[in-house]
Amino acid sequence: MQILLVEDDRRISSFVVKGLEELGHQVILAESAEAARDWINADSLDIVVLDIMLPGIDGIQFTKMVRYRKNHIPILILSALGEIEDKVEALESGADDYLVKPFSFKELVSRIKALVRRDNYKSSSNDTSIEIRDLKVDLERYEVHKGNKNVDLSPKEFRLFKYLIENRNKTLSRTAILQAVWGIDFDNNTNVVDVYVSYLRGKVDDGGETSIIKTVKGVGYMLKTD
Repeated sequence: MQILLVEDDRRISSFVVKGLEELGHQVILAESAEAARDWINADSLDIVVLDIMLPGIDGIQFTKMVRYRKNHIPILILSALGEIEDKVEALESGADDYLVKPFSFKELVSRIKALVRRDNYKSSSNDTSIEIRDLKVDLERYEVHKGNKNVDLSPKEFRLFKYLIENRNKTLSRTAILQAVWGIDFDNNTNVVDVYVSYLRGKVDDGGETSIIKTVKGVGYMLKTD
């Protein structure tokens, strides 16, 4: 596995690089986001492990830049910032997971393996193109088309839509959606799910009275296709 580690704290980076290399992984170390840009499109790269508080371009800005370029490589954020708001901001920017410093090396390795495994599963799946009503969804290219027009979804909107598609015709609680899409394992009285469902409906519905995303009162939502 080839891992791009973007970390300016040499104490942390030496510890992580040494541990990962002992497990047989190849680690590319960049001490700034500017240096990481030269590596981000390497075909052999499997995952980016990224600090938030970097000199120059920070981790959030770098993640947004990577996603803006339609690069969907897994990104694991490392940060000393442990508040819910910090995690939400990172995940909203397009990161796939968030690990708070100080962290267990075993947990870091476990999260890296899980993200790469998930990404490999997506890449190997043959069922990457799905049609729902007048929509064509390419799960591999992160593209949605309505008729002949492209539907422009943000990374988070697409992740939400993809999760609903993968669990179509099933009722999903808001807490389950928060966990799968935002990485938050409890409902912190946030309405972020409702807000993003509203955004998504405005983009993918066909203009009729019936939305493909059903509200299940008191529970959550369901993508109805049958």
